[in-house]
Amino acid sequence: MTLKLPKSVKIVEVGPRDGLQNEKTVSTEAKIDLINRLSSCGLTYIEAGAFVSPKWVPQMADSLDVMQKIQRESNICYAALTPNLKGLEQATEANANEVAVFTSASEGFCHKNINCSIEESLARFKPLIEQAQLKDIPVRGYLSCIVDCPYDGPTDPEQVAKVAKDLIDLGCREVSLGDTIGTATPLQVAKVINAVTTQVPIERIAVHFHDTYGQALANIYQSLHMGVRVIDSSVAGLGGCPYAAGASGNVATEDVVYLCHGLGIETGINLPQLVEAGWEISQVLGRKPTSKVSLALHR
Repeated sequence: MTLKLPKSVKIVEVGPRDGLQNEKTVSTEAKIDLINRLSSCGLTYIEAGAFVSPKWVPQMADSLDVMQKIQRESNICYAALTPNLKGLEQATEANANEVAVFTSASEGFCHKNINCSIEESLARFKPLIEQAQLKDIPVRGYLSCIVDCPYDGPTDPEQVAKVAKDLIDLGCREVSLGDTIGTATPLQVAKVINAVTTQVPIERIAVHFHDTYGQALANIYQSLHMGVRVIDSSVAGLGGCPYAAGASGNVATEDVVYLCHGLGIETGINLPQLVEAGWEISQVLGRKPTSKVSLALHR
């Protein structure tokens, strides 16, 4: 399936959550400053926190404080990750505009990551999604290991399609397809998207690539040609990959924006401002951004 490139795309900025939860702990003030800076860049969706167990993810323990203190813009969706009803209650208190649930296309990863089977994870989401709908809070679904799993090996595209449909049937507004360990190549991505779109409309699919093997932008380019219009990315490339030592993790938002603008695709994002936001948080972390575009523009 090949389509014309879209005129515009939505960038889902996951740096403050998916990025920082895999970095060393930074102060609440630094997180608030990052989100405020990102809010001024033209982004329309920022994943601002996660209401998960502080025992397992201490980096996100202050999400309520962060989300209550940021300077919100009316045109931006500030989202949070919520694994259960307790998380949803906290996200509601934090005035999250949207929440997200997460499972895997791989049984092995699901057991290692959230201590249950795929079927059990979906059963957990059902009451959460029902409650979110009663509160008029949209729910996004994350689906990891769409190509490879560090425990089970290659993932069958038909399995990805099945779980993606299950998430949509439960009430998820959109499913984000994640290459968790960053091994995917464009041909593999095409096979997965072809399989998923037999079950889920392309308009309800997003992509979430890690750049472990340097293929993230190529995979995004492939996805754009297949009609995908929503891309997850992380400012400054925040967030490593815990399953591959030294891996760069999330694709950098700056690099994705540069690619899209070069293709004539509108993002609504001010790239120089985004670069500065990435450098500010990188200095807090004591390192440079992994974004090549950021490094080139900040000379």
